[in-house]
Amino acid sequence: MTDLVKTRGYDNSRRRSASEQRRARVLTTARAMFVERGYLGTTMAAVAERADVAVDTVYELVGRKPALFRLLIETAISGQDDAVPAEEREYVRRIHAEPTANGKLSVYAQVLPALHARLAPLVTVLQAAASAEPQLADLWHEITERRAANMRRLAAELAETGDLAVPVEEAADVIWATNSAELYLLLVQQRGWTPQHYADWLADAWQRLLLHPTSTESPAASRTGSR
Repeated sequence: MTDLVKTRGYDNSRRRSASEQRRARVLTTARAMFVERGYLGTTMAAVAERADVAVDTVYELVGRKPALFRLLIETAISGQDDAVPAEEREYVRRIHAEPTANGKLSVYAQVLPALHARLAPLVTVLQAAASAEPQLADLWHEITERRAANMRRLAAELAETGDLAVPVEEAADVIWATNSAELYLLLVQQRGWTPQHYADWLADAWQRLLLHPTSTESPAASRTGSR
């Protein structure tokens, strides 16, 4: 009986591992195809064929096409295999741990290049398809408003340090506008900035725009200007 239980546990573990591998393959394949072909040009059948799984398996693992695309957006934001609430992300904990507003903004700016490398191509696909797909329009509105709400929380946290020089709502809107995927694509993809230069410039711009002047230069400011 003990051996049977062990065998069943081993079999379940193997099945779970195989399912996780198929799911990861589907997500990787779907992301590449959406970026390559756009949302409307990508079918679930094509994703299944390239990922070497049955279409029914795709539906079972990730849901229908809008759910699949939402999952790709959420995992790009979180940097994990599944959606992770903002407060549970490692970099958010590091932001909370920083005692100064400048430190908090620097931590956040340094996170953005890797985040947008994952997210920005999908945002481009989402914006292009939103006018034709109501579910994607809803998704675009949802993530835009959620990001705005998160930036209001960050701005309120900056105000608690005593370093914020502008109203909380203004600070939230400035961060929301400048941390966008659109600005990342303009500077890094179109103008050829390195990701590190983009992060350093962003931290320095936030410090200058939002915080009271300090007697010491920020680390980001000392590096800005070189690519």
